[in-house]
Amino acid sequence: MIEKKVNAFLERYGFQLNNISIAVGVSGGPDSLALLHFLSEQRERNSLKIVAVHVDHMFRGDESYQDALFVKDFCGKRDIPFEMKRIDVPAYMHETGLSSQQAARACRYSFFEQVMEKHQLQYLALGHHGDDQVETVLMRLTRGSSGKARAGMPFSRQFGPFTIFRPFLCLTKEELEEYCSVNLLEPRIDPSNEKAYYSRNRFRKTVLPFLKEENPAVHEHFQRFSEELQMDEDYLIELTSEELNKVMKKEDKRISISISSFQEMPMPLQRRGIKLILNYLYNDRPASLSAIHIEKIFSIIRNPHPSGTLDFPSGLRIIRSYGNCHFELDPPERQSYRFELSGPDQLRLPNGGVIDAQLLNGAHDRGISNDCFIVDLEQTGTPLIIRTRRNGDRISLKGMTGSKKVKDIFIDMKIPLAQRDEWPIVTDREDRILWLPGLKKANHESTEGNRLLLLTYIKY
Repeated sequence: MIEKKVNAFLERYGFQLNNISIAVGVSGGPDSLALLHFLSEQRERNSLKIVAVHVDHMFRGDESYQDALFVKDFCGKRDIPFEMKRIDVPAYMHETGLSSQQAARACRYSFFEQVMEKHQLQYLALGHHGDDQVETVLMRLTRGSSGKARAGMPFSRQFGPFTIFRPFLCLTKEELEEYCSVNLLEPRIDPSNEKAYYSRNRFRKTVLPFLKEENPAVHEHFQRFSEELQMDEDYLIELTSEELNKVMKKEDKRISISISSFQEMPMPLQRRGIKLILNYLYNDRPASLSAIHIEKIFSIIRNPHPSGTLDFPSGLRIIRSYGNCHFELDPPERQSYRFELSGPDQLRLPNGGVIDAQLLNGAHDRGISNDCFIVDLEQTGTPLIIRTRRNGDRISLKGMTGSKKVKDIFIDMKIPLAQRDEWPIVTDREDRILWLPGLKKANHESTEGNRLLLLTYIKY
């Protein structure tokens, strides 16, 4: 009965269980032991090469070591090649800061890969079943996963140069326990499967029984939901990628999008577009990143205020600057600076600009742009100061009474947020602002005097 269901399931995916080499992950529990037995029974008929792989995570001392010896003995009696490794996962947790499940998974899959390379195996078979799938989907929906992450475990996926497959997703836990009983298998039981502090166990003990009472075939519906969602997501991601490439500019650790063009995309593509950008920038996406972060990005994009900044985990900064939104990983620290100028000179600034200072001979009466400013050094005194902005900076503008906040001038002139902290400000030695290079002049500019200094701002 089980063989018939599994073969029909494999056929749906076009997966042929013939002439292939397989590593089988075996803990010694009912699911993995049933899988190992199921595949070993088909070795001769289907020309399968099988290697059983066991990892002792060393969480339970001698008890878990006995699990390893049990699997070794099981394989020895059936002439199944066996590989095992004891890994101090608690020490690895302490070293990396990972949770017990994350650390165990990382260590386990690392050993799987080593064994597959050693024996030149193509596939890794895992014993996840239909009840596991129901639990996985419910857990992911509950914690707020989105997109393809809601779909649960795929039947197969790439694992480096290898392929993982799960032939038992069509079966229930009860069916596998019955299979073990019929075939006189005596699997080991991990007591951690009963502990309520694991969220999966709480779903297993409380939610799953209720769903099975409502519909004993609920695992089949969850599997179909998972498959359809995966296919839908694959198609939508392909569409998203095509549209996103039209509205974004990509650099090494920075992506910029035109907000107006991005908002013309349908909302389902916008959501997936944000995720594609995050996936591109993060080599290793932080576990703390969630749907809430996606909503924050949409908030800054939709906000009527032209500027805004978000700081995300692992050094990602999102900057809204007028018509564009920039995503930058590990952006350079914004540099504050202060230079003194007492006469002819040329200053190279951290923002890439240059201030060139030259003495003038006699009065100067021709009009010049905001890229130049004339200072009478006898009136202002020396040194002049070229610095970055400070909170509360104000300038008395030429031709106007009163003063205006430098911050408001940056906004009026649509200076991108990322550039404001490094924009040069020229003051006298009393810290009165004389000039915002390229933007505005104070009413202290002079065109007559004995010591006139012409300042020119060159922005590269």
